Amino acid sequence: MPKTLGELARIVKDIDFAMLSTHSDGGTIAGRPMSNNRDVDYDGDSWYFACEDTRVVRELRADPKVGLGFHGKGGMLGMKPVFIHIEGEARIIQDKAQFEAHWTPDLERWFKDGIDTPGLVLINVQGTRLHYWDGEEQGELVLTGATADTVATATS
Repeated sequence: MPKTLGELARIVKDIDFAMLSTHSDGGTIAGRPMSNNRDVDYDGDSWYFACEDTRVVRELRADPKVGLGFHGKGGMLGMKPVFIHIEGEARIIQDKAQFEAHWTPDLERWFKDGIDTPGLVLINVQGTRLHYWDGEEQGELVLTGATADTVATATS
C-alpha cells in the first residue's frame, strides 16, 4: 500500500544527511551532503545552513531548482533500505529569526558564532514532488497542498 506524506516524513526525520544537487556552471550538476539537523516535520520544506560565500549558495542564486536524495537504513528481518528523492526550489534566507527557529546546538561544530556567524544563510528547499522506493513498493507524491494524510500514487 502506498505511503502517506506523514509516514515519509518520519523516515526523512531519521536520515540526518541529504545529498543536495544543484545546477552548476556549464550545465553540470553538482552534489554535496547537507545535514537536516533532524529539523524535519516534513510538509515539503527542508532547511539547511550554509555560508553565503560558498559555491552552493552561488549556484542556488543562479538556478534555484534542486534535488534532494535521502537513503535510509534497512529495516529488521532483512528489509531493504528506503530511497527518497525530492524535487524542489531553494530560497536563500538571511533572517536571524528564521535562523533561531531552525538552529540546533550541534551546528556550532561548523558555525562557531552560532546564528551570529558572519555570512550565515539558511537554505529553504520547498519540495514540489517526492519519489520513494523501499524494495517492496514505490510511489510519487505531489507536495503542493499535501497534508500528512496525503497518500502517494503507486508507481512501477
